[in-house]
Amino acid sequence: MEKKWSYNGYQVEEGLKPGSKHLQYFFNVYKGGEKKCNYCVWIEDEALPRFDQYGDFNKIISSHKESWIKWVQEKIDAGDFNDKVLRFGNKGHKEIDLSEMKAQLTMD
Repeated sequence: MEKKWSYNGYQVEEGLKPGSKHLQYFFNVYKGGEKKCNYCVWIEDEALPRFDQYGDFNKIISSHKESWIKWVQEKIDAGDFNDKVLRFGNKGHKEIDLSEMKAQLTMD
């Protein structure tokens, strides 16, 4: 993972899914070395121009990451440690339980 930080006693590792052709940015949450959950921001290819006209992952991440971190912090504060995806498409965004998604996302 690219970056590590702490929040209210939890450790968070974040980064772009390695080798991904799609923008899938993960936040893995741990407490005391035990993995609690994964949160993922997934921007569908057709929605990338809404964030950057060229679909530049690095520019999108740098300009939107703070709001994604706030989303993660809100989940931690609420005690919501179910694996979640914040999925952005052409018609807006939707929060989905990872267990409900047909295409499972993993860091592997």
